[in-house]
Amino acid sequence: MTPAPVPLCDIQAQYKALQPQIDAAVLRVLGTGQAILGPEVEAFEKEAAASTGAAFAVGCSSGTDALVLALHAVGVGPGDEVIVPPFTFFATASAVARLGAKPVFADIDPVTFNLDPSQVAARITDKTRAVIPVHLFGQCCDMGPIRRVAADNAVYVVEDAAQSQGAEYGGVQCGTLGEIAAFSFYPTKNLGAVGDAGMVTTNSPELAARLKALRVHGSEVKYFHKYLGYNMRLDALQAAVLRVKLPHVPGWLAAREAAAKRYDAMIEATQLHGFLRRPAARPDRRHVFNQYVVRVPAAHRDSLVQHLKDSKVGVEIYYPLSLHLQECFAYLGYRAGDFPAAEAATREVLALPMFPEITEAQQARVLDVVAGYLRGRLRTAA
Repeated sequence: MTPAPVPLCDIQAQYKALQPQIDAAVLRVLGTGQAILGPEVEAFEKEAAASTGAAFAVGCSSGTDALVLALHAVGVGPGDEVIVPPFTFFATASAVARLGAKPVFADIDPVTFNLDPSQVAARITDKTRAVIPVHLFGQCCDMGPIRRVAADNAVYVVEDAAQSQGAEYGGVQCGTLGEIAAFSFYPTKNLGAVGDAGMVTTNSPELAARLKALRVHGSEVKYFHKYLGYNMRLDALQAAVLRVKLPHVPGWLAAREAAAKRYDAMIEATQLHGFLRRPAARPDRRHVFNQYVVRVPAAHRDSLVQHLKDSKVGVEIYYPLSLHLQECFAYLGYRAGDFPAAEAATREVLALPMFPEITEAQQARVLDVVAGYLRGRLRTAA
C-alpha cells in the first residue's frame, strides 16, 4: 500500500478541531455588519497583549505591514540605516527599503541561524536608526548583547517575531524584548488566521497611539490626518478567528516542542545522525519550532528536496537566496561572499514537516524517506 502523504503543514487539522467555534465566530462577525476594526479587533488586541506580556497590541493587515508600521512608528525614514540579517524572509529588509531607509546587512550566527550580535556592533554608524533581530524559525535571538549595543548607540530594537509567537529569551516572551515588535498571523504560523493578519506590540503608549493612527491613513480622528499613513487595518473576521485560536496556542507550542524532540531522538538513533543537523537551541531560550529546519551537505540538499517531493513528503527551503544577493537589492552594492554564514545556510537548509498535530508515524515516514535517499546515494557511490 502506498504510504499516505505527509504535508509540510496541516492547517486543516486546526480547523477541524475547532470548527464549531470558528464557524460561530465567523457568523457572529457577519451578523454585526462590522467588517473592519471595531469591538472584535479591540477584544483581540487586549487578549493578545495579555498573552505576550506587552502593554499594548495593535492589530493590522499582515506581518509585512506590521514591520512597516513598527519601523515608521519609531521614525525610520529616508537617510536612515537599519541593521537586518540577510538570512530571513524578504519582508524584513523590504519593509526598511519601502520607507526609504537603507537595509544594512549583518551576518548570522552559523550555530543558531539568528543575527550575530558581534556583527551588529560592527555595523552601527551615526545613521543607524534601528536593528531588527529576527527570531528565526521559532528561537529568539541573543537579545542581551543586541539590546546593549542598541542602548549604547540610541538605536531602536524592532523585533521581527513573525515566526516566534510564544518563544522566550531568559523566561521573557518575544514581543517585549525591544521597543516594538512585529508579529505575523499568516495561516501557517504558530497562531494563524484564515488569511493575512498581523500585530505590533509595544510597552509605549505613545508608540501604540501612533501605530493605531498609521494603520488608518494616519488618522486619529476620522477624516483628519496627522500622518501620511496606510490602509493596514485588521479585519474583524480575522480577529474573531484569532480569538478562538489564541487560548490553544500554549498547547500547540508544547506539541511542536514534543514533535521536535521526537525528530531529534529519531535522528540521533539512526544513520541520519551527522547527515541531518539542526541549528542549536540555546538553553536560555524557549524554541517553539514554527519550522523544523535542518542543514544537510550542500551537495545533497537539492536532490534530497526533490526526493522528498517525489515521495509525497512536504519540504521547503527557507531560504534559497540570501537577501543581499536579491536582484532588487543590487543597488546596495553587496557581493557573493560578503556574508559567508548566511550564504552557507542558503545552500544547506531544508524544512521538514512540522505542525502541532503531526504524529510519530508521520515523522517516522519522513525520516524513512530521508534514510532511503541516503541508502540510495551510498549504493551509487559504492
